[in-house]
Amino acid sequence: MRYVIFPQAFRRMIPPLGNEFISLLKDTSLVAVIGFEELFRRGQLIVSTNYRAFEIYFAVALIYLILTLLSSRAFGLLERSMNPIERAKRNAALKVATAQDE
Repeated sequence: MRYVIFPQAFRRMIPPLGNEFISLLKDTSLVAVIGFEELFRRGQLIVSTNYRAFEIYFAVALIYLILTLLSSRAFGLLERSMNPIERAKRNAALKVATAQDE
């Protein structure tokens, strides 16, 4: 089960899991879990003190964009590393490189 079924199931669930994670990141502020106050609420508090809404909301949007891009890239790398075809190509390339070095 651990060596056959789980790797196949994990490969199949990476893309939907990544999409769901990114949706949650966009819809709810997962940064609150990390220990920060929710970004958008913090931006509202800053806007209420200095009335510079555009700059603050732009910064908040930029932070969300960076978090989304980083998590998307991480899930893409995880998905690629779990792909058996890519893994076979990588192993073949390593064998060729090792054979050429010898």
